[in-house]
Amino acid sequence: MPIIKSAIKKMRQDKIRTIRNYKRETTVKRLVKDARDKKTPQSLKLAFSALDKAAKVKLIHPNKSDRIKSRLAKLAAS
Repeated sequence: MPIIKSAIKKMRQDKIRTIRNYKRETTVKRLVKDARDKKTPQSLKLAFSALDKAAKVKLIHPNKSDRIKSRLAKLAAS
């Protein structure tokens, strides 16, 4: 366990951020999977929104978000 005050605070922050990132990551994965399976406009919209939010908070790289959205759009168009 850390002794320094700032290290204790950093551990608290890291624990909260880990939980928050895990929730966001699982939500994105679930919505992308749903969009691949259902191919409805509503599921695409939700997946695009989740991907944009994940990229905005640097959970995933913006280019990865764009790449996944492009593939989903192409899949839905066919």
